[in-house]
Amino acid sequence: MSRTRPVLENLITDNMSEAEVFQNKTLRPIIKMQHNLLIVFFKSYLKKRKIDFSVLTAQKKRSRVKAIFTKDINFKNLNLGLIIGDFSIEEYAFYDGNSSELNRRILQIIAQRIQDSLDEI
Repeated sequence: MSRTRPVLENLITDNMSEAEVFQNKTLRPIIKMQHNLLIVFFKSYLKKRKIDFSVLTAQKKRSRVKAIFTKDINFKNLNLGLIIGDFSIEEYAFYDGNSSELNRRILQIIAQRIQDSLDEI
């Protein structure tokens, strides 16, 4: 399946760090493009862990999402792989030199996206 990254307008300003520019030019479009896969992957995670999300209040769901993205290292690494796999060679070279900060940004954006999409879960 051929996919095209969406172009997100007006996210780059002159006073941004390289990491912020990379986040807005590369990470956000990839994460937006992968939205459906990220949601299905999260639902699969809940099913495998026998977590009944339907009985939780909206606030508890948000808290659970945050806890999962804080505590489950394997799940975090799999999510990172879903995003890093869409990098070009040049993007990966930048990522490789800044991976710890960019990993934090990637996971934060994905967790927020899932929290904002609870109605899909």
